[in-house]
Formats: sequence, C-alpha cells, structure tokens
Amino acid sequence: MSIKHSFLFFTFLETNLSIILFFNIPLFISFFEIIFSVLDFTIPFGVAKIEREGTDVTITAFSRQVGFALDAAEILAAQGISAEVINLRSIRPLDRDTIINSVKKTSRLVTTEEGWPQSGLGAEICGIMMESDAFDYLDAPVERVTGADVPMPYAQNLEVAAVPAVNDIVFAAVKACGRNL
Repeated sequence: MSIKHSFLFFTFLETNLSIILFFNIPLFISFFEIIFSVLDFTIPFGVAKIEREGTDVTITAFSRQVGFALDAAEILAAQGISAEVINLRSIRPLDRDTIINSVKKTSRLVTTEEGWPQSGLGAEICGIMMESDAFDYLDAPVERVTGADVPMPYAQNLEVAAVPAVNDIVFAAVKACGRNL
C-alpha cells in the first residue's frame, strides 16, 4: 500500500501546488510484492479507484483501511454479501462522483477511517450523500466505522483497540444490509 502513496508523491512533485501528505506508519513495515513495470506512472489527485466490484454495499476507505476493507469484503462474500470497495487515494480533492455512482448501484454505504468520528472524512461523505441525488438511492442509513473517540494511545494493545479492524467493517456492512450476524 505504501508504494501507492509514493505514486501520489510523484504527482505532487510534478505540480506547483502546496500539498500535505499523510503516511500511515504501519504501512512502512508492511511487505508487498511490487511489479516494477508499473512504477513509471503517477496517480492523479482526486481520482478514486474501485478495488473490488460489488452490488450489495459500498465500502469507502483510504490508506491502511483499504486493506482492511478488502479483507472484510472477502468475509462478507462468504456470507453472501457482495461489497464494492473504493480506495479514495486522496481525500482533498475527493472523488465524489465515484462514491455517488457506487452508492446508486449498491444502495448502501459504509465509510471507514482511523480518525475520530467528529469532523472526519466519514462525516463529510455522509454530508455528500445528503446533498446529492444519491440520498434517494439509499436503502439504509450510512454506517461509519471510525477510530475510538479517545486520544490515540501509545501502548500497542490499546492502539489496536482504538482503531477500526476488519471485524468492525464486517459488522457495519452486515448492519447496513439489514442482516444478522
């Protein structure tokens, strides 16, 4: 996943804009197979990527939560729920059209982020749903999966409890689909 962030970094280098990049430290110690033939491109800002197609629920995520969302989609598939996973890649500008079109297709939305629930990206995406015609397509309330509303703990065991995990995303998606675990 961190290699994708470096593609955004290359895009930053090609622009004249002032940009802030946030990196998730655990991604730097994760190991992924890299295909070097794809290292010669940049990712445009504000363009999300549908990592997995689905028909029952849309899951939006960025950074480390994308991997968690994909793992959750696998678990949901075993339960008969087809989840579409959107990797937001950049949060400002935000690819509103991809999110809206996906929600129109699935009629349900789960947002996931490691930040606090107040004033977070999930709250912004909920606002987008209320202000767009995607609202008319929603069959259930938007489910937000966020970090705990506490200061980020330093102890590893407490940090794990404070950030969303795969099971939290699965629970929210099942709830959005109106099914019992």
